[in-house]
Amino acid sequence: MDSLKTSFSSFGARTPGLFWHQSDEQFHHLYPLSIRQLASRHWTPLEIAQKVAQFLSPAAGSRVLDIGSGVGKFCLTGAFHHPGSRFYGIEQRADLVSHAKSAKEILRLQNVEFSCGNFTHLDFNRYDHFYFYNSFYEHLTETDKIDHSITFSTALYNYYNRNLYKKLEAMPAGTRLATFHTIEDRVPPGYCLAESHVGTLLKFWIKI
Repeated sequence: MDSLKTSFSSFGARTPGLFWHQSDEQFHHLYPLSIRQLASRHWTPLEIAQKVAQFLSPAAGSRVLDIGSGVGKFCLTGAFHHPGSRFYGIEQRADLVSHAKSAKEILRLQNVEFSCGNFTHLDFNRYDHFYFYNSFYEHLTETDKIDHSITFSTALYNYYNRNLYKKLEAMPAGTRLATFHTIEDRVPPGYCLAESHVGTLLKFWIKI
């Protein structure tokens, strides 16, 4: 057990979410060192996750999907701050899903679920709103990879982008989308830009 987990035991198990959400560094100690070392390049910062979760939870009962959820940092943060909404993560790498589920148990959250699979197989009508942190970017050459456990190719990059575009295009008016480090032409024209943060890196969209 590392020092932060020892501190958590003395802090009080009745407030696990509050303890772990004090800072990004503290949150990352929910995971092993190999995962923490990827955080700065691949996991959503807490400040961003909180903004996104607020936007994607306009009403109680909102169902939010993170497309390419990694170790679950966004979903876990959203679920902690918005207990009336439900957060879902879909991720291809089974080991990352396992880390997400372990963190969920430590945080004692009931309104979050993680699945191992490919988002192309999902029925988007099961969800209300969506978060996309450009999880297809790894497929481009000379980009940082989380690991090499999945197949990478430009063809897959283009296929995934087209599939996501079509799925979002088919969603009803009122659907909300948050994109981080994602270029605008990946968003169907029916979505209106509602807000922009961190320069133009974080964008909030609403389908009209």
